[in-house]
Amino acid sequence: MSESSQHELDQLSINTLRFLAVDAVEKANSGHPGAPLGCAPIAYLLYTKLMKYDPQAPKWPDRDRFVLSNGHASALLYGALHLSGYDLPLSQLERFRQWGSHTPGHPEYGETPGVEVTTGPLGQGLGMAVGLAIAEKHMAAIYNQAGDTSSGHNSHTPVDHYTYVLCGDGDLMEGISHESCSLAGTLGLGKLIVLYDDNLISLDGPTELSYTEDVTRRFEAYHWHVQMVDDGNDLVAIEKAILAAKAETTRPSLIRVRTVIGYGSPKAGTQKVHGEALGAEALKATKKNLGWPEDKMFYIPEEAAAHWGKCKAKGKKEREAWEAKFAEYKTAYPAEGAEFERTTAMKMAEGWEKLIPAFPADKPVATRNAGQVVMNAIAKIVPELFGGAADLTSSTKTIFKDSVSFHLDPKGRNVFFGVREFGMMAAVNGMAAHGGLIPFGSTFFTFSDYCRSALRMGALMSTHALYIFTHDSIGLGEDGPTHQPVEHLMSLRAIPQLTDFRPADANETAACWRLALERKSSSFMALSRQDLPVLDDAKYKTYEGASKGAYVLEAFGKDVILVATGSEVSLIMKAALELKDAGILATVVSMPSFKIFEEQAEAYKMSIFPHGVPKISVEAGATMGWWKYVGREGVTVGLDRFGASAAGAVAMEKLGISVPVVVEHAKKLVKK
Repeated sequence: MSESSQHELDQLSINTLRFLAVDAVEKANSGHPGAPLGCAPIAYLLYTKLMKYDPQAPKWPDRDRFVLSNGHASALLYGALHLSGYDLPLSQLERFRQWGSHTPGHPEYGETPGVEVTTGPLGQGLGMAVGLAIAEKHMAAIYNQAGDTSSGHNSHTPVDHYTYVLCGDGDLMEGISHESCSLAGTLGLGKLIVLYDDNLISLDGPTELSYTEDVTRRFEAYHWHVQMVDDGNDLVAIEKAILAAKAETTRPSLIRVRTVIGYGSPKAGTQKVHGEALGAEALKATKKNLGWPEDKMFYIPEEAAAHWGKCKAKGKKEREAWEAKFAEYKTAYPAEGAEFERTTAMKMAEGWEKLIPAFPADKPVATRNAGQVVMNAIAKIVPELFGGAADLTSSTKTIFKDSVSFHLDPKGRNVFFGVREFGMMAAVNGMAAHGGLIPFGSTFFTFSDYCRSALRMGALMSTHALYIFTHDSIGLGEDGPTHQPVEHLMSLRAIPQLTDFRPADANETAACWRLALERKSSSFMALSRQDLPVLDDAKYKTYEGASKGAYVLEAFGKDVILVATGSEVSLIMKAALELKDAGILATVVSMPSFKIFEEQAEAYKMSIFPHGVPKISVEAGATMGWWKYVGREGVTVGLDRFGASAAGAVAMEKLGISVPVVVEHAKKLVKK
């Protein structure tokens, strides 16, 4: 094909993508047409020429990942997925943003084939892309083999892919971008390539209103490789920059691409094309400006369809070549091959749960310390467990004792995220979406506020991400109200699809770790700083009980039901014994997980909280939410104020989380 003919085909294919997106927005009368018009050349190059993927096998482990961090441009991605051969028929683009369609307003993981992560809250796609790149680097270090020439084995690289990101000004304004991109530079994520849609416009107007920093120097300071493409329609320049980024193996890359938002439309270069449909007249003018049939919607010329259609054959060929090489890899390295297949299929190793320890009931243990024991006990049989803390490893106890740091050796399983709680949890979500790893991040529970939006995104995606929080209540003590969680438990319990765990002791902690790994969904743990009495595992069968969310520990009688979580379970056990001496027979319930309890059959739930029996809940946190279980006639012992700086035991007593308070309430309830 001549250079002139190729150029014409390129432009036809790009405009096809542009107008599929614009027509989708126009029909829905909702969406963002500006970015698709400006960024279509970038997406066209990536999908038709530069990325490695197979639309017929969207979960192929060694595919390149593409993240649309500026998720408001979702119509651009849906158009590219349709044209390149994913199972996303044109009828779905015609139902953009409608009930029940697979083309929601922002890309959603699990909803649309080819969408790698859920994006839309700006900056988080970029943060998750850092996690995708971390996962690739770690798994490449674990599974790729240099080969042994003496035995005739060649080098094998079952993990060798890139993470591409398209982002906008809003992504780079968000604070998470600073956390995530700083971390990416520190970790030397050479296979992370970010294309920045540098169009000088945000929703409020020109970016100079609020965004004037030197982005190039900023990213160079992060230790990134930075390039500038002056014309977003220059395919040669964009491709040259991407190839240069791929050649830079030790640093992540940022490519600034100067585009025109709403290119070709009467509203080009203004905020008016950012967040609403073009409108009939502007749409007609745009099609006329770009030489497109003005009276056709969702029009795909045959030549463009055939050109984009080559993506399927190309992708199939690349995947089949990888599969052939992986078959050789499994022959040469059978153990590694089997482990790769198991972890990428998200299956647990046979008998892994047998290595979870039981703790003797003779010595109190902080649940954060119990968590560390569990992690290290299963470390070898669950090598996919991977993560770290936000500069609090020594406090959260989330470290593998037999592993080095990832930043020193990518085979290492310990990630030092630095004081970047939001960026850390977004990266954890990205690692989980990548597959092959079960990632976790950890920090103090009160700092879940810093990363709550990432926790919500992980829950929305239902990825297997673990969020480990310690110092879970006022019981942490002297650090005072700035560090003492109060509203956090109920706040996170309110997030749909997020499993809560607040174990009562070391054995419940072991049970909660097992459940968190078995459930294969997003969950958080709230663990204590202070030592807690250990329940007799043989007597109380803590895993069996925890697997139902709430269970009876002691049943002296049903004069009153006492229910608690975490450190307060040992408190209600003591209260029940005092009440027994006073002739009041209590049932003691431990409730490590609201979410799991709500999944149980109604008959079981009624057996725990039967009608007609007075109930008292005890939790060192906000009382909101407990009324569902104790009823209007019940009592909630908790904390609806901020904490105080004092020794943990003193803070608990002074703020009313104590045995005498529970006993007094119980006596009044029973008498009433």
